Amino acid sequence: MKQGLQLRIGHQLSMTPQLQQAIKLLQLSSVDLHLEIQQALYSNPMLELAEEMEQSAEQQEKTSEALPKEQDDYEWSKEIPDELPIDAQWEDIYTNTAPANTGNASSTNTSSSHSESRNFDEFHSVTESLRDHLLWQLNLTPLSDIDRLIGGIIIDNVNDDGFLETPIEELWQSSYKNRDGDAGAGTSDNDTSGDGALDDCTVDEEDGAIGLDEAIAVLHRIQQFDPPGVAATDLRESLLIQLSQLSPETPWVKETRKLVDQYLPAIAERNFPLLMRKSGFDESSVEAMISLIQTLSPRPGEGITGKAGEYVEPDVTVTKVGDRWLVTLNGDLAPRLGINQQYAGLVQRADNSKDNTFLRDHLQEARWFLRSLESRNETLMRVSRSIVEKQQGFLEHGPEAMTPMVLADIAELLDLHESTISRVTTQKYIDTPRGVYELKYFFSSHVSTAAGGECSSTAIRAMLKRMIASEPTNKPLSDSKLSVMLQTEGIQVARRTVAKYRESMRIPSSSDRKRFKQSA
Repeated sequence: MKQGLQLRIGHQLSMTPQLQQAIKLLQLSSVDLHLEIQQALYSNPMLELAEEMEQSAEQQEKTSEALPKEQDDYEWSKEIPDELPIDAQWEDIYTNTAPANTGNASSTNTSSSHSESRNFDEFHSVTESLRDHLLWQLNLTPLSDIDRLIGGIIIDNVNDDGFLETPIEELWQSSYKNRDGDAGAGTSDNDTSGDGALDDCTVDEEDGAIGLDEAIAVLHRIQQFDPPGVAATDLRESLLIQLSQLSPETPWVKETRKLVDQYLPAIAERNFPLLMRKSGFDESSVEAMISLIQTLSPRPGEGITGKAGEYVEPDVTVTKVGDRWLVTLNGDLAPRLGINQQYAGLVQRADNSKDNTFLRDHLQEARWFLRSLESRNETLMRVSRSIVEKQQGFLEHGPEAMTPMVLADIAELLDLHESTISRVTTQKYIDTPRGVYELKYFFSSHVSTAAGGECSSTAIRAMLKRMIASEPTNKPLSDSKLSVMLQTEGIQVARRTVAKYRESMRIPSSSDRKRFKQSA
């Protein structure tokens, strides 16, 4: 084989650091973008918040105006130097010769202004988890140190729905071992961390091992806590606990306990003939007992959650002005940045020293970062305007007028790549008169119509929801019937496609809807 050299000329696309940064900022959500900006502010001294630049200028003007008055009111023991020692307190170096009451008023005003500047939500926003709610009740219950420790471990194994994930026997075998076993004896007296170890708690000689009966007794005590039915191992036990906490004078409470204990699967299926045959009650009595069961909670812990409310801040807002739809960018999501002119003025072109190179590199990086932010906002505005232009029917008439659209349509219109459109529309939200939607919501597949046109899958879902909402209570529409009704409107949809759309909207089948509406 003969060796040789060949020269080839070709084009190759390379990802420069500036392009990588622009792509990274383009796909970030508003929350991630804010974190990225904060990281850039910490790492790059050339970047500075525009608000801080304005505030510092105003503070300098106010300080220069107020300085002569302060010098007339107070006398200082010595001249003020340019800088103070690090971590020094003003009162440690300078003594205020003003009267004592003036100083107290000053401190009072400072503390009051500091308290007023704090966030209002810090005082009035309380998010308590189910675990904290149960631990609070446990600490108010008179128990021994060992029982309190057992209760803490049991509470830590209660999930968000309020059920005990691990049976008490397994908890006792893994955690409550003999004092001479491998795990030792426990945690501290007040420790309710629930990590399953008993390493720091001391058990007296006469106490011996922690018995299973003691752990079960603590579990029964916790099952009487609020919310009713908490710490149960399954749904049947939770319903029985809730029924036991009802007043004995409640109608059918005793019979309902028997029905839940023995025939819960038949109750779930609403099998009235089987329930009447097994229990010996008539149909009206069984209906009364099932009505009592429906007042109970199948997930006792769902009413208490420690999750704070999550809010979506739209990136783009669309409003109608006259006959036109106006798209505006939400400028409050990301802070305004600028170049620190004081540091930028220190950069010298002909200087190749280490300090000057450091400043020059960070200045160039700051300029590219600001340019990438502008490019992101510009691309987001272009894509949003194109989406609004194509989806004016949705804005005017609702989801049933949604126009079928894919990423390639917007990419071709704006002369961009589909991946760029995908990055722009991911985790970006638009505020419309019909609600806040993710930009990806406006992209959907299509179904052929009888007239040769296309209909969006989002519009079909809206039609199905409308048909099901207006269906007769005693005779719900089946998937086949819904398919026929859509075909009469010119939309060619198969029964299995209707079932797929219905399940995606979490709408039960016709038989389940009939059973639920009859029991309502």
